[in-house]
Amino acid sequence: MKVGFDNEKYFELQTQRIRERVDSFGGKLYLEFGGKLFDDFHASRVLPGFQPDSKMQMLLKMKDEAEIVIAINAADIEKNKVRGDLGITYDLDVMRLIDAFREYGLYVGSVVLTQFSGQSSAEKFERKLQNLGIKTYRHYTIPDYPTNISLIFSEEGFGKNDYIQTTRPIVVITAPGPGSGKMATCLSQIWHDNLRGIKSGYSVTAVYTS
Repeated sequence: MKVGFDNEKYFELQTQRIRERVDSFGGKLYLEFGGKLFDDFHASRVLPGFQPDSKMQMLLKMKDEAEIVIAINAADIEKNKVRGDLGITYDLDVMRLIDAFREYGLYVGSVVLTQFSGQSSAEKFERKLQNLGIKTYRHYTIPDYPTNISLIFSEEGFGKNDYIQTTRPIVVITAPGPGSGKMATCLSQIWHDNLRGIKSGYSVTAVYTS
């Protein structure tokens, strides 16, 4: 009996395409990972043959080329936003993700606080991460995002954001949930890279299950 999802084919094609994207952009790719990396039980239910950690297993095939940046919306920290499936707040989930990625042998480079505007809870969480030796960065709220293009791509837009220092060609941007600013983080990095003469690009990878 044939299954509906071929994991080996998925691993082969995804890693091939990701490496092709890295080369096409000049050696640096910001890769937004959609969905859950290692506990995607919904996808495993609706795609026969897909495993809850299939995306993680694919990423492990490139672990020496990849580093992970976790994005969390500072406003979500301030209002104690909770993951509906796990019943824990987003900031606690960031800690869970860091531990899980490290257990898999993946390199977690840093955490970026997005839409930061001086939230006291976000500052407290930032200090907690720093005390644990985890690098943190701040990305700020941009008025009229995403429609005010001239402001976004200016010193008063992405220019105000911290530049996230990365060392590997594949930078995986992930988050505890939607609305965390993954795409904006990728675009901000590309804007800063361009100022520094670094060639980089952006791509999204996901297994769609809706």
